[in-house]
Amino acid sequence: MGRKIVLLIILVLQTALVGAQQTANERQARRIFNQAYDQVFGEQGATLHYDVNIVGIYKTSGTIWFKGKKQKFVDEKVNTWNDGKTAYMAFRKKQEVHIHDANSDKKDKYSGKFKFDLDDFDYSISEDDGKFLVTLKQKKHAKGTIKIVKAWLTKKDYHPVRLRIKVAFIWTTVAISNFRSGGINDNLFVFPHSQYNGWKFIDKRND
Repeated sequence: MGRKIVLLIILVLQTALVGAQQTANERQARRIFNQAYDQVFGEQGATLHYDVNIVGIYKTSGTIWFKGKKQKFVDEKVNTWNDGKTAYMAFRKKQEVHIHDANSDKKDKYSGKFKFDLDDFDYSISEDDGKFLVTLKQKKHAKGTIKIVKAWLTKKDYHPVRLRIKVAFIWTTVAISNFRSGGINDNLFVFPHSQYNGWKFIDKRND
């Protein structure tokens, strides 16, 4: 669950074109998001550590690496590799590796449930605790499940340090640390078969 929430929030950092009708504040918010996007989603790739807190009820933490469509997660229960074509999920307690198509919504029950369009939001920017605070608020009549996103970015380089997202009536908080843009080797996303000899492999690509 934590991996999906973090990935979802990271995807919210994607930006759309700035309209002529936007205010100076909105234009600044979009411009800063664009620069944050380039650092996170550029061809160089990026990595970060996250700590997720869902209204104090559910907590998890982990590390994610991503580069284009490729991803790697390490969290409290599972290690996941996605090379852009195939996803491998290694559940440590069960010693099972589940194999999925890279883009399948069946990788877990939360995939595919959070659909949204970035044009469904109004953007604004302010300052809070020495950081830029960029806020996305869902426009009236928008159909997505995400209502509000708040992103705290460093003023110097626009690195994400904290995120809050409201889905329906539930707030999720994510603290981000050890963010690094660039220097991500493609070998990170290749599943290391030799490390899982003796584990049970379950192919779910045709399910």
